[in-house]
Amino acid sequence: MEKYEEKYGEYPPAFITLSPTKVCNLRCKGCYAASEATSKDTLPYNLVEKILDDIRENWGVHFTVISGGEPFMYRSEGKTLLDIFDKYRDIFFLVYTNGTLIDRAIAKLLAEFGNVTPAISVEGFEKETDERRGKGVFKKILRAFDYLKEEGVPLGVSLTATRENAHLFMDDELYDYYFEEIGVTHMWIFQYMPIGRGYNPDLMVTPEQRVKMLKQWRKCMVEKKYFVADFWNSGVVASGCIAYGRDGGYLYIDWNGKIMPCVFVPFYVDTVYDIYSKGKTLTDAIQRPFFKRGREWQRKYGYCRYHKVKINNWFMPCSIRDHYENFVKNIHKGEAKPEDENAAQFIKDDEYFGKMVKYDDELEKLTDPLWEKFLKEGKLD
Repeated sequence: MEKYEEKYGEYPPAFITLSPTKVCNLRCKGCYAASEATSKDTLPYNLVEKILDDIRENWGVHFTVISGGEPFMYRSEGKTLLDIFDKYRDIFFLVYTNGTLIDRAIAKLLAEFGNVTPAISVEGFEKETDERRGKGVFKKILRAFDYLKEEGVPLGVSLTATRENAHLFMDDELYDYYFEEIGVTHMWIFQYMPIGRGYNPDLMVTPEQRVKMLKQWRKCMVEKKYFVADFWNSGVVASGCIAYGRDGGYLYIDWNGKIMPCVFVPFYVDTVYDIYSKGKTLTDAIQRPFFKRGREWQRKYGYCRYHKVKINNWFMPCSIRDHYENFVKNIHKGEAKPEDENAAQFIKDDEYFGKMVKYDDELEKLTDPLWEKFLKEGKLD
């Protein structure tokens, strides 16, 4: 890491998120990845090895997030996700999964490996989960919870907050159910980002809902001691945006090998096929202007571990969702390629642009006073 800092003037990312396959046994409404069972998009196993070897050897990384698609449907060269976990015992994996494929045998193996924690996707309780993911899915998830707990595997949940279900995230019931009754150790809340299948800015939690969720998140962390991460309300504990391969942050690689700043920034310049065929590494990819412009914005905005600048509003940390106009004009700049046709459409959509900018303006008016109060008093009320 010291040699990296000496050469580039910054430290390398702390982890990556890798989606080795787009294949999924479910077809959820509004899926950010537009995953489905018929997809053929899957990274070869030998390429997954190259990626993990690269980050471990060149960045000293020993933590990786696995997403999808459904990761437990990964198949390549006679290998599965379990072979990855087994080979890389010195890397800890957080796996986002729909949970429906976790049976007793898989739970036993995860316990044996000791380097994996699943975050199982739910939408709230049974009603909300089955409405989005399919009838009977929640019962399968409960069965997976039982298997994992009985084998001693630490587990969590992942939820998507939308305008329609945001009320669930504003009081104690949901959090108490999963932490106290189910026994999860971590919870990840992803506020709906309008990308992927059926992208729709009108489904985002409203600025008013987001502020209420922010206050509830702080209550869960401070008073209840629940480990809850709310993207993007938790920017305050991550020094703002963690994308673009920044120090302490990460980058994203999808099932086609496209190297992107973030799961929610579906644009790329390089693929792992390109860089490895040329004898290069992921370091070369994140030194591209697209990534560097993102990191420069982070520094100017107030990611300031090494920079004496004004700390701007970390309740609006996201470079694309919370600062869409700046992203389009000063980071993307029409240069990066879209991950898929959905990204190709929204980046040119004037109506989409207008709705995102309006959202950001309204959010700024609500959260700037909260941020100033938080900086001065450490309080939100």
